[in-house]
Amino acid sequence: MAAGHAHPLHLDRESPIHRLSPEVKIVSMLLFTVLVVVTPRTEFAAFGGYALLLAGVAAIARVPPGWLAKRATIELPFVLLAIALPLAGQGERVDWLGLSLSVDGLYGAWNIFAKGTLGVLASLLLAATTTMRDLILGLDRLRCPEVLTQIMTFMLRYIDVLADDARRMRIARLARGYDPRFLWQVKAFAVGVGALFLRSYERGERVYLAMLSRGYTGRLPQTTGGPAPAREWVVSAMLPLATAGIALAAVVLA
Repeated sequence: MAAGHAHPLHLDRESPIHRLSPEVKIVSMLLFTVLVVVTPRTEFAAFGGYALLLAGVAAIARVPPGWLAKRATIELPFVLLAIALPLAGQGERVDWLGLSLSVDGLYGAWNIFAKGTLGVLASLLLAATTTMRDLILGLDRLRCPEVLTQIMTFMLRYIDVLADDARRMRIARLARGYDPRFLWQVKAFAVGVGALFLRSYERGERVYLAMLSRGYTGRLPQTTGGPAPAREWVVSAMLPLATAGIALAAVVLA
């Protein structure tokens, strides 16, 4: 499946996490995220424990904290939304530094920030330790609908081709006097986008006909080994089990 393609979030390191099969990492991350989401927002200690668990996984996987922090900025729009909640919330209010803040809004802001940050960090760790090709393979082994995995496979295979086509078309427009700073030249850009779509559609038809002539029956062939062994499932279960233990302890001790 589309060998030779890597995504910018993957870190090519040698670690026990990198060596795990993709399906076990996907399930582990999904269970961790679900447990984080269902944790009551008032269990502050539990969220601290979850952060420590992710820090431990990052250390084992040799993913630098700075690398995670830089890419976690993708959640900034949601953080800005969370900051606005205490100001616009209703109900009981408290005064802080001359501001009247909603208590329920403060809890809501904390809920968005804590759960969103943990979810983003978990996803980044999965992406850092698993190539895009292996992610698709893992989804296929988990019985994800074949049409979705095949769409992702072809997208991964041809995204570089499309990007190169778009780059050449842009160079051609610039050579003919196109200046993207001028609004009235947006027509040339729109025409280029349409041409790229038609070219991609025609290429897809040719590829599909070529696949049919080579015996394609609706499912891509598996080019790697079998599913993950039981030992890897046990290892990957340590993260969600530890997460569940922290959540249970926080509820019992509350």
